[in-house]
Amino acid sequence: MALLGKTEQHQSWGRYPHLAASQVEPLLWRSDLPDLSKTELPLLPYGYGRSYGDSCLNEGGIQLDASHLNRFLAFDTENGLIRCEAGISLAEVLKVIVPKGWFLPVTPGTKFVSVGGAIANDIHGKNHHRSGTFGCHVTQFELWRSSGERFICSPSENVELFRATIGGLGLTGLILWAEFKLKPITSPFIKMESIRFASLGEFFELSAESDTKYDYTVSWVDCIVTGKHMGRGRFMRGDSYNPGVKNLPRLKKGSKLTAPFDTPAFMLNTFSFQTFNTLYYHVHWQKRKKVIVHYDPFFYPLDSIHEWNRLYGTPGFLQYQLVVPDNDNHVAIKEIFRLISNSGQSTNVVVLKNFGPIKSPGILSFPQPGVTLASDFTYKGQKTLQLLEELDQIVRAAGGRVYPAKDARMSAESFQIYYPNWREFAQYVDPKFSSSFWRRVTAPVNSLDALTDFSNNPTVQLNELHLGRVTN
Repeated sequence: MALLGKTEQHQSWGRYPHLAASQVEPLLWRSDLPDLSKTELPLLPYGYGRSYGDSCLNEGGIQLDASHLNRFLAFDTENGLIRCEAGISLAEVLKVIVPKGWFLPVTPGTKFVSVGGAIANDIHGKNHHRSGTFGCHVTQFELWRSSGERFICSPSENVELFRATIGGLGLTGLILWAEFKLKPITSPFIKMESIRFASLGEFFELSAESDTKYDYTVSWVDCIVTGKHMGRGRFMRGDSYNPGVKNLPRLKKGSKLTAPFDTPAFMLNTFSFQTFNTLYYHVHWQKRKKVIVHYDPFFYPLDSIHEWNRLYGTPGFLQYQLVVPDNDNHVAIKEIFRLISNSGQSTNVVVLKNFGPIKSPGILSFPQPGVTLASDFTYKGQKTLQLLEELDQIVRAAGGRVYPAKDARMSAESFQIYYPNWREFAQYVDPKFSSSFWRRVTAPVNSLDALTDFSNNPTVQLNELHLGRVTN
């Protein structure tokens, strides 16, 4: 089948940057795929556009829209093994598996992502400390390369392509279908406890206690407040719930909201965010509250608002997710909080969690043992970009990294320090596949030798940083 050359354009969830592909190619059938060998334009798969930055964008190239490859192929209900086309969403997978007593092994904060995207970004969730990343549960998939070749990839077959594709940002080819293991459950409900904590120190105490006892842990934190209550928030922990047939709580049904318009810029200010944070922090008068909730609001609270990305206004927003080792009395994460708090740019969507030690098979997988912080920033031009560059300095100094699936601006220098094995990964990139992100972070780095490699230089200490600025 020849390329059709559709002109419809896609964007990322953060709505920044604004980059347009030359064309979008819808893929309808695995048995009738276009001939990619003759095109001169770079290719990139696209699912539902829930990546925040430009890892899903291909300026001037061809987007291969895989969302129509959305069929189930097999479901072993006895052993919890499912096979489906890669364009199907996690939302559709849940509709099939939950009534049969199974759940996703790992899920991010939205169910509107494709299975192929879950693999390509090696997603993680509230149970990383127990279950690792999504890639840890993938048993096999079929990869289609621009040459027309198809490869079955697994931990024992085409192993290097398997490792490169997990967390490979769609650059090794197009995943046609995938098979992965599921998690057994006894009901679609979660027994959850919400705990209000007053500082970062309390968060770490709760996390150390909870990660050994609960499958799911995560915290919302206030990145605006300063002083002794810096990093205050609400800690959520939970497990699958088996209430018995007679005591099943009812799932509240109601129409979902839709963001009706782009929020005006004058409403996106520190005062409005601070007001929201204070109200949310005190939403329950009890310090601890135990409830039984359906899995949907527990895992996907923002999915209840369609097009919630419009709440950040026309310029869009950047989500910055980092992970730093949790050592040295939490020096790095404290410095990060101070920098964000003093910048006046934080919003009310900030998530804090500890990653566990389970290693992903993916070469470019993001998680590593330590503490991860994900924060949204309304795009305010150079002011925002400068803040994130200063955060990068702290993350590099601590030996951490930033999540490519949520990035829209990291420098090539930072990427190549965060992911020193990127050259190993590059060997498996399909010759015709590329993305705006990949071209940005693999650009020649003339000053790389002169750049301080914080991750390997013990002479540069975090106490030499002042609000993210290197002083030596």
